[in-house]
Amino acid sequence: SRAIKTNQDLLPETPWTHIFYNDFWGTLLTHSGSHKSYRPLCTLSFRINHALGGMDPWGYHLVNVLLHAAVTGLFTNFSRILFGDGYWTLIAGLLFASHPIHTEAVAGIVGRADVGACLFFLLSLMCYVKHCSTRSSSARAWGWILATGLCAGCSMLWKEQGVTVLAVSAVYDIFVFHGLRMHQIVPALCKRKNLSLFFSIALLTSWGTALLGIRLYWMGNKPPSFSNSDNPAADSDSFLTRTLTFFYLPTKNLWLLLCPDTLSFDWSMDAVPLLKAVGDWRNLHTVAFYAGLLLLAYSSLKGSGGERECNGKAVMNGKQNANGHSCHSETDYKTSEVKSSLSSKEENGVKKHGVQKLPLPSTENIVVLSLSLLVVPFVPATNLFFYVGFVIAERVLYVPSMGFCLLVTVGVRALYVKAQKRFLKNLVFCSTAALIVFYGLKTVVRNGDWQNEEMLYRSGIKVNPAKAWGNLGNVLKSQSKILEAESAYRNALYYRSNMADMLYNLGLLLQENSRFSEALHYYKLAIGSRPTLASAYLNTGIILMNQGKTEEARRTFLKCSEIPDENLKDPHAHKSSVTSCLYNLGKLFHEQGHYEDALMVYKEAIQKMPRQFAPQSLYNMMGEAYMRMSRLPEAEHWYVESLRSKSDHIPAHLTYGKLLALTGRKSEAEKYFVKAIQLDPTKGNCYMHYGKFLLEESRLIEAAEMAKKAAELDNTEFDVVFNAAHMLR
Repeated sequence: SRAIKTNQDLLPETPWTHIFYNDFWGTLLTHSGSHKSYRPLCTLSFRINHALGGMDPWGYHLVNVLLHAAVTGLFTNFSRILFGDGYWTLIAGLLFASHPIHTEAVAGIVGRADVGACLFFLLSLMCYVKHCSTRSSSARAWGWILATGLCAGCSMLWKEQGVTVLAVSAVYDIFVFHGLRMHQIVPALCKRKNLSLFFSIALLTSWGTALLGIRLYWMGNKPPSFSNSDNPAADSDSFLTRTLTFFYLPTKNLWLLLCPDTLSFDWSMDAVPLLKAVGDWRNLHTVAFYAGLLLLAYSSLKGSGGERECNGKAVMNGKQNANGHSCHSETDYKTSEVKSSLSSKEENGVKKHGVQKLPLPSTENIVVLSLSLLVVPFVPATNLFFYVGFVIAERVLYVPSMGFCLLVTVGVRALYVKAQKRFLKNLVFCSTAALIVFYGLKTVVRNGDWQNEEMLYRSGIKVNPAKAWGNLGNVLKSQSKILEAESAYRNALYYRSNMADMLYNLGLLLQENSRFSEALHYYKLAIGSRPTLASAYLNTGIILMNQGKTEEARRTFLKCSEIPDENLKDPHAHKSSVTSCLYNLGKLFHEQGHYEDALMVYKEAIQKMPRQFAPQSLYNMMGEAYMRMSRLPEAEHWYVESLRSKSDHIPAHLTYGKLLALTGRKSEAEKYFVKAIQLDPTKGNCYMHYGKFLLEESRLIEAAEMAKKAAELDNTEFDVVFNAAHMLR
């Protein structure tokens, strides 16, 4: 909703350059309440979608699916570098294409940020692979590393984690292309013949430092602030609780990649209970996860001699050819550099140059690269360097899932090689095929949950009942299922009683159904939970004003108007509520005959009014106040402004018509009265105003007809019926 539906940066009247100064939700990056999510290229793609198809969701979904298809193709192409032309590359590609964890990123429109970032992530990585293969023999190699940096920058402008591709590229260069072990890195970098490797790593480091520096400067050198419900662990006072929970969360994320059985649109609040004690059994999962990760990393970085596998073939010291490619052994990497010299051929008397085809990397090297792809892009989401605004987010796993798919593929290949019997080999192969099928089926089922909001929120009740029931209540209310919506809101509050938004939504539902005393109770609770919730003050004031408690209403509106928008998640919505409060306060003064006070309040409202606020009623009331003070030129100015901002605003037609009649422009006035009736023929008030005009013009029969029509349409409105009787008399 905030990223697309109410985002002013998508509208054609907003200068497109605003995209580069605002965050993902359309809030100024330097604002204290900004989320600091700087994704201008993603927002730009939304704007193009909006320009081509407005708010029709079909085009947005089409772009997401096409991007996912492109990413899958690029990932499969990258897998060929690691596994060659064969089944293993196909398996890696199919695993990625079908993994259910991608559903949120692809089926949810705002997930496009992750898919777009992954697209340029892979483009950057592929450019660096090209750079490595041409580095020692072609000047174009440095053009490839420039492209690497540019694509990394674009990836970061889709989503922040895109910049991590530079670190993954360095891992590829050191551990895959050069095949170095951990103890060989420093000696290799010190050798003159590896000067190009040193320069490449230095350039990657410089690119990364520059991009991160610019990113930090652009967001105002301040981290974002989040509410307690967004990331409860970050808000905990206990260092032990924060540490245990933050160490456990990557374990939970890996489990979602391994077994994506339980998925949810939202994992905030209490979806993952905090780990408050060392005795919590979930700490065993944490220990097992990090022990396994470290063991896998250590064994791969250390390397092993003897028999190893490469692309489904057992290899002794790299001598066996596998799938048309040689596979390096430990001794092959001692030189610390794989030569990519140009091979010269004499064909038809012409010497041709081509880059030598790179040998396939060993299993250990693929594991190192896979781990880097799994871990490094996930690091920004770990709360290690700064707190993030979520507990778990499935869309964040879109890029790391590439590393997971490579790990599974290389693991299956290792099992296939180790298996001695044909039956066991077939069993490994069939099990992998079954895994892909099950992943695909789960993705299809999960897409069903994303068909509409109601199904999505119902599917999340078992993971995050408070958030799911609250959102479901909004959907049911929009479907006019009032009793079910009220029940959903109460269910949400049962699980988390201090949710200001849910308290407010329940109050609004009760207010709309004329249960005012109950509504006031819930608005009071919402304000107590979040004292800056301007919309709760606004509706409280409106109820009090309608109940004749004008002094209480005045104090409520004034208090609302003084709430600053600092550190608020949605400052635009806050400013709209504050403007509405001032508008209603002005109306209150207007009804009491304090027109000067009303004008002062209206002018303050205009100053605080955000861009997305619809100002026609405010401008019309400004005109009314000037009219009552007999300042007709000013009144006419504001009536015209009201009609300019909304040409079909009926109250402005009626008030402007009255002013025109008062100043002797009778024919022009009649046009506005007739136009008001044409805009809404069911409003008795429009006929009444026209009838009064006709009565003043002594067109009595026509006035009587208008009076009868008005009384028929608004027979419960005292003023309308009384005035109709007066005219018939």
